[in-house]
Amino acid sequence: MDPRITQWKRAIDQGWLASEPDYRDMAQLVAEIAASDSDEPLRQAAAQVLPILRQAAARSADRRTRETAHRRLGIVRDALHVATAPRFGLRGLKPKPLTQEEQYRQLLGLPLGRRLATTEIHQAFKRAAKTVHPDGGGNGEAFLALSAARDALIKHH
Repeated sequence: MDPRITQWKRAIDQGWLASEPDYRDMAQLVAEIAASDSDEPLRQAAAQVLPILRQAAARSADRRTRETAHRRLGIVRDALHVATAPRFGLRGLKPKPLTQEEQYRQLLGLPLGRRLATTEIHQAFKRAAKTVHPDGGGNGEAFLALSAARDALIKHH
């Protein structure tokens, strides 16, 4: 994780918890986040909040503007929390690469997890060949790949 995000989170939390936050400092920090090359949702949240923080930083800002700025600062705070939260489960993992047979099955539109009959492979080939064959508007390379997939699956069977 980017160490800047951790620093930003700490600074935003301090500003959020302060009884009278320094909106000028918060606006500078949020402008830095918006201009960074970090997480896209974080940058969008910062860009959304920046105008109200600049208004609240003005000496002539009224109480309502400051309250709105404080609430909107929560958007950046939430985005920082999401960016620093640990990732659980399979969401952050890359899918495992497909085997050659699995690629052939996908090419023909066949299921991955079970045995196939030769007739099933041939029928799937005929269905796919209707659109891939050069006479049907497809191209020769795609048809040859489809034929190779059919032949490999039938041979493996």
